[in-house]
Amino acid sequence: MFFLIFWYFDIIKLHSTMSKYRIQQFPDSRLATMDICEIGKQKHHVTGLIELDVSESRKKIAEYNKVHQEQISFSAWLLAVIAQTLQKHDRASSYLIGKNKQIIFEDINISILVEKEINGSKVPIPLLLEKAQELSIEAISKLIQDAKLKPLTDKDIVLHRKRQKSERLYYKLPGFLRRLFWRYLLNTPKLAFQKMGNVSFTSLGMMGDVKGWFIPISIHPVCFGVSSTVKQPVVYNDQIIIREILKMSILMDHDVMDGAPMARFIAELSKNIERGLNLYG
Repeated sequence: MFFLIFWYFDIIKLHSTMSKYRIQQFPDSRLATMDICEIGKQKHHVTGLIELDVSESRKKIAEYNKVHQEQISFSAWLLAVIAQTLQKHDRASSYLIGKNKQIIFEDINISILVEKEINGSKVPIPLLLEKAQELSIEAISKLIQDAKLKPLTDKDIVLHRKRQKSERLYYKLPGFLRRLFWRYLLNTPKLAFQKMGNVSFTSLGMMGDVKGWFIPISIHPVCFGVSSTVKQPVVYNDQIIIREILKMSILMDHDVMDGAPMARFIAELSKNIERGLNLYG
C-alpha cells in the first residue's frame, strides 16, 4: 500500500518536472517506409563497403558543366554507370521466383529517393528511372531535377500521380496487413519490377555530409547507398597524395547471386567509376 502511494507521488513529481515537448504528425508515406524496413530485414543481403577514387570523374563533370548549359550531376552520372554495368551482370538485379528459379529482366529500372518537403517536413519520395541503361547522363539529370521541382502534397505517394483508392486503403490497414502487401509484391516479381524496379539507389549520405558509410535497408535485389565524397590521403602512382574518395555500400541478394559473381560485378563497377565511364575531358 505504502509502495503504491510513494509510486503515485513519484509520478506526479515526474510530470511536474518534465520539460516541454511537441507532438508532430508525419506524412502517411512514412508508414510505407517502416513496412519496407521491416520486410527488408528479412532479405538475405550481403553488404559490401567500398572506397572509390572519383577525383578525375568529378573534375570531368565540373569541366563539362562549365561549357554546357544543361548541367549534369554527380549522382546522375553514378546512376548511368551503375545501370550500364548491371546490364552486363544482370543476375545481380534479378528476383527469386519459386524455390530454385530467378527471373532476369533485360532492363534496369532504378528506384531513387528524391527529398521533398510535405507540410514543413522533408520526406524521401521514390522516383523510378525506367530503362536506365538506355538513358544518357543528361536525361537522368533532368529527370531528377524535374522531380525535385515538382510540387508535392501529402495526397501524393509517388511522384507524378495522385493516390488511388487502394493506396488510401493501405494507410488505414494495421501493420501486419500492410506488410502482407509487400510480401505479395516480392512474390510476384513482374509486378514488383513494374512498380518499384529491380535496383535501389539512395544518396542520402551525401545530403548529410556523412564521412563514413551508411547501410540502408532494402527489399530490392541490389541496393546502393552513397555517402559523401571526402578528401583523404591515398597511394596514387606510387605516391601518397590527397584524392577525393567516395564511400559506397552495396547490398546484394545472396539468393540470386553467389559470392564470386558478386565480387566480379563490384570489381567492374569500381573500375568503371574510377576511370570515369562515359565522361570526356
